[in-house]
Amino acid sequence: MGRYLLRRLLIAVPSLLGISVVLFTILALAPGDPFSELATNPNVPAEVKLALRASLGLDDPVYQRYFRWLWAMLHGDWGFSFISRVNVDTLIMQRVTVTLAIIGSSQVLALAIALPVGIYSAVKPYSWFDRIASTLAFIGFSLPTFFTGLLLILLFSIKLHWLPFVFRADISASGWWWWQEQIRQSIMPVLVLGLFQAASWTRYVRSAMLDVIRLDHVTTARSKGLAERVVVMKHVVRNALIPVVTLVALTMPAVFGGAIVTEQIFRIPGIGSLLIDAVLRNDTPVIMAVTFVFACLVILFNLIADLLYGWLDPRISYR
Repeated sequence: MGRYLLRRLLIAVPSLLGISVVLFTILALAPGDPFSELATNPNVPAEVKLALRASLGLDDPVYQRYFRWLWAMLHGDWGFSFISRVNVDTLIMQRVTVTLAIIGSSQVLALAIALPVGIYSAVKPYSWFDRIASTLAFIGFSLPTFFTGLLLILLFSIKLHWLPFVFRADISASGWWWWQEQIRQSIMPVLVLGLFQAASWTRYVRSAMLDVIRLDHVTTARSKGLAERVVVMKHVVRNALIPVVTLVALTMPAVFGGAIVTEQIFRIPGIGSLLIDAVLRNDTPVIMAVTFVFACLVILFNLIADLLYGWLDPRISYR
């Protein structure tokens, strides 16, 4: 296991370097100037503008800027935000807690719905439960998150006045009341992301279960007189979860990207809103850092999926 993990980490290094080169080159050659507002300000002398650009190395060749950025990243320096005038890692750490809480809760909700519903639908195919679950799943992943988010706002915030539709990071309460307000304002974004993922994963779990439940070893287990619950949980679910693990691991980084829309709808001060604001204002150090983190998440969750394969399938060995 240790040798396999080390080999995968060594393979990840050139992958991350290649991704960083592509990202940095695209951002460096993209149109726009983060100091466009400063350039049109008559109160700022021209020599100050030139000195500021020279201090940040914006007029240097792209390869020099990239190697300077890479060297700084290797030393833990994520750069300096042109707009916020603070370190990029400070900005990300201020936002990442909220994003992880919302996304983590939504994925737990999605798995809590998709696994039991998908398993029971496969055990009872074409039953009324299966038909209703399939219909709701099709509706769920056919509706975009911005549409369901607006529907929940209209229902729970405007009509019923139960939940706030604007996420507040500066809640003045403390103790239990602080947790209560955090839960209340997180319910709708968690539902939007969680139900969308649950709809897609439910169909995938059902399909994976149906592929395994027809195999010979399942028929043999039934012929031995094992209870149906034991056959399903021990011989079907564990094998069916292998492709599901792949799906969950590969879609997890995409969830962070999809959460950008949800964060904009509910005004959540997370990574998504930080990235949108940085793109609109040409804050390239922030854009580079956030997109590079997303790339690292892709590689990380692929590694987690590979490690889970060995736990789910004893036939897989790490050499």
